[in-house]
Amino acid sequence: MDTIIRPEQKQEFKKIQDLVINAFSNAEFSDQQEYLLVERIRRSDAYIPELSLVAIDSDDQPIGHLLLSKVTIVDEDQSVESLALAPVSVATDYQKKGIGRRLITEALSRAKEMGYQSVIVLGHEHYYPKFGFKPASSWNIRAPFDVPDNVFMATELTENGLHDVQGVVHYSEAFSS
Repeated sequence: MDTIIRPEQKQEFKKIQDLVINAFSNAEFSDQQEYLLVERIRRSDAYIPELSLVAIDSDDQPIGHLLLSKVTIVDEDQSVESLALAPVSVATDYQKKGIGRRLITEALSRAKEMGYQSVIVLGHEHYYPKFGFKPASSWNIRAPFDVPDNVFMATELTENGLHDVQGVVHYSEAFSS
């Protein structure tokens, strides 16, 4: 399957919205509102166009989408910028075919090239460790809400990218609207 991973383009937003709705239509842990999160992130200061990636099939149709957006990790007077990985969407007909893996791998690589040090994710405890994620509590990094330790994870994009970093993750307002 010929799939291209690249930054999304504004003229694709409607197709990407349809894709995100489709991707979460049968998801067990979904409020079916992920497409609204994508829209809110795009309108926020947390949005990084170069890290909003789309997987395009050979018919030039979006089959996957991923967003990395800015967050901060705050501990008293220290604030460190990081990224949040959310959401990751793959059209139902393409799930379990490596599209999500390719999107995540490409996004982490691009984020590292752009100088980001770390990424935070709230996600499946058996899926994200494949990409180097481990419980954020390993660095004494906490979610701003109650969540099981094994699903709130972080990864370092550079060696010691989270050295001396601890605190609570502050998401953009897009996540709470």
